[in-house]
Amino acid sequence: MFKSFTITSKDIGMGFRFEPSFYYYSTVLKRRNLDKGIEYIKLDDLSEKISDGEHSHIPRQKEKGIRYLYGRNIKEGIVNFDPISDAPYISEKNYKDFKRTHIKQNDLLLTIVGTIGKSALYKTEYIGKAGIPRHIAKITIKKDSHITPEFITAFFRSKIGKWQLLNITTGNIQPLLSIKNIRTLDIPKTNRKFIKNITKLEDKALENEINALSLLQQAQQFFYQILNVDFSKIKKENFYPVNLSNFKNIDLWTPKYSCPLYINTLKAIQKKWQTVTFGEIAVVKKGDEVGSDNYNKYLDKKDTDVPFIRTSDLVNYEVDQFPDFYIPEEIYQELNQDIKAGDVLFNNDGKIGLVAMLTAQDKVILQSHIRRLRLKREAIEKYNLTREYLFLVLSIKEIAKYQADRYTVIQSTIPTISNHLIDIEIPILDKDSIDEITKLVRQAFKLKNEKKKLIQEVREEIDSYFEI
Repeated sequence: MFKSFTITSKDIGMGFRFEPSFYYYSTVLKRRNLDKGIEYIKLDDLSEKISDGEHSHIPRQKEKGIRYLYGRNIKEGIVNFDPISDAPYISEKNYKDFKRTHIKQNDLLLTIVGTIGKSALYKTEYIGKAGIPRHIAKITIKKDSHITPEFITAFFRSKIGKWQLLNITTGNIQPLLSIKNIRTLDIPKTNRKFIKNITKLEDKALENEINALSLLQQAQQFFYQILNVDFSKIKKENFYPVNLSNFKNIDLWTPKYSCPLYINTLKAIQKKWQTVTFGEIAVVKKGDEVGSDNYNKYLDKKDTDVPFIRTSDLVNYEVDQFPDFYIPEEIYQELNQDIKAGDVLFNNDGKIGLVAMLTAQDKVILQSHIRRLRLKREAIEKYNLTREYLFLVLSIKEIAKYQADRYTVIQSTIPTISNHLIDIEIPILDKDSIDEITKLVRQAFKLKNEKKKLIQEVREEIDSYFEI
């Protein structure tokens, strides 16, 4: 959709920018809403402090320590933990030494380098103690302000909020939101009832997310308890001999395929439990490529456009409600991917091993690097399997991730397990254990579905409040 508006030479002189999008907020949207009677206050006037995180390089570690967030961990409204590619911790000593990393409860976190304008609240309930680098800004709202951090992060997700963030973004190769410009952001001074309602919805949505992640953690702990395999006794060996007979039945000439850690882990599981391959129990379907010419960003999309889910859009075991790109409805209908609530998703390429499950709120198109898994009817009847159990087992590092690593090769520059997903084996627990896991996972995704409903309601309420 084309938009046209007029600016003066004076406007250009103020910004020294020749991009129409830079002026669309200040020239059109802000004036339109001022005419409607909406007043604004600068973010700086609402805040106790606005700053970015630590500028110095701090060594990161896989071992447990203080969570250190990447910019990509900040999604719209939530913080995502990526167990595949992140080295997500720093030492307690470095955390204490680098004060600039510190964040406080209810601080608003905003991505300001590279991926711009994604925001979430810092909550220790599901993030724990954490620090941030310079790619993330932290905004502490004054305690006596009736404009809450929950309202502000919801406003940043709205169309008018996104236009404004784009309006103050600088940089050519790498986009940047400077702290100086962030201070100038306009926050609407809406009536207290409206702010209170948005805050209530945001709080409930985040509460649902926190409780859902807690239930999934309980399900994982229960699985480990019933599986009863001491993985700590299985040693990781960096050097090991390989017998040529290892390659007799499979054409994978890679060190990881013969890695004793992966092989012995599966053997330890098989000593206690029957295992079956995905090929036996599930139908595996590949997503599609739609071509970048069909990508629409959030501000350019039509209301009917469908979210396009790529490997980076599997977030906290679900698909991102705010992915980077959207695809026209007619392509969605043409592809007819046959995906529905309860389908399990698994990254087959790139960030191999990320797993998610679809909720009733998810109408999406899947990229070709993502596989959709759906249980076969005969597997359900024979092994008492459920989609929730299938999802949970895929989230266990020592099962899906280890075996996926065995089959991983580099295809050009992208890691892939090709067609070997069907060779991954999973243990079949007893029926009572599968039922208990199913109950916990089902409760978790019911909460995630409710969360998405609430977030959609917030988005619609804020967007309808403004003239856009």
